[in-house]
Amino acid sequence: MNDLSQSNIIHIEQLTKVFYTDELETHALAGVHLSIAPGEYVAMSGPSGCGKSTLLSILGLLDTPTTGQYTLNGKAVANLGFADRSRIRNQEIGFIFQSFNLIGDLTVFENVELPLTYRAGMAGAERKERALHALERVNMAHRTSHYPAQLSGGQQQRVAVARALAGSPSILLADEPTGNLDSKNGEAVMRLMQDLHSEGATICMVTHDPRFAAHAERQIHLFDGKVVSEDELLRLLAASEESTSTGTAV
Repeated sequence: MNDLSQSNIIHIEQLTKVFYTDELETHALAGVHLSIAPGEYVAMSGPSGCGKSTLLSILGLLDTPTTGQYTLNGKAVANLGFADRSRIRNQEIGFIFQSFNLIGDLTVFENVELPLTYRAGMAGAERKERALHALERVNMAHRTSHYPAQLSGGQQQRVAVARALAGSPSILLADEPTGNLDSKNGEAVMRLMQDLHSEGATICMVTHDPRFAAHAERQIHLFDGKVVSEDELLRLLAASEESTSTGTAV
């Protein structure tokens, strides 16, 4: 294993993902290379269908690549079985979803504590301390007994961020974290993400909004399952629009 894969939290090489449906092959990722260092704040952007969410699912161990290498904190994780991926995901990765994914019949506190109940050997007192501390970090400790339906969208996303933070993950993966929020709440969540980054959190965020992508310190652009430069992305998008208007293939 090379030094680069050891020194980065995430390091992937020649990652591909092919989906098979009937006789059709869909190449969602086509040889992606990516490294994310400790403390980085990275935004992934690109047009719909470019592979952003597929890549984030693989980074989060929710899915496996078809081919390629993936190391997480120096450990090869590309070909792990379901149980090992679940265990590492619970310990190493914090997820923030567009739709919040809070459980409606659990309180704010219970939602944040829930992932910690799957940590073998973690005592109840430690789970409580971690959950409360995470809620304090997102200014939601005063809502521990409330239910998700009693919160605004922005407040629900703050609780979702607290849930992601409670396990002290190596990296936060955020999939369109402002997608279900109005502009005011979206900006508030972005300020929260910046605050967490300034405190040392490593963040990888998928967003279609260039305003929010600009909050990150590094931007990665995807097009047709490949990482491209910003100039290349603009050229490809322009060519795609031109082909659509003229009815010709790119």
